[in-house]
Amino acid sequence: MRRRKKKIEFSKKILACVALGTLAVVVAAFVLMWRTSDLSPMSFIITGIFAELASATGFYYWKAKNENMLKISGSPLPIEDEIDPEPAEYTGEGGGVG
Repeated sequence: MRRRKKKIEFSKKILACVALGTLAVVVAAFVLMWRTSDLSPMSFIITGIFAELASATGFYYWKAKNENMLKISGSPLPIEDEIDPEPAEYTGEGGGVG
């Protein structure tokens, strides 16, 4: 019997790529700072890449939380009945330019 290989979720792939990119940028910045004796990249490059990593991590945990809440509650995904299919008519009233 062959076991099927578990497919890795796309969000986990994104998180792994961002983490590897962060590691690569940090290592490259450290090498360049060592060779040039200039610490200015520390304030720009490294803080920027860690902000990107924090955003990706936050997105991943938010997505995982929502998926787990659906699993725990046992309810199906929300149906689009709650969205009004026909928007209200434009009356021309209200604060506009002109």
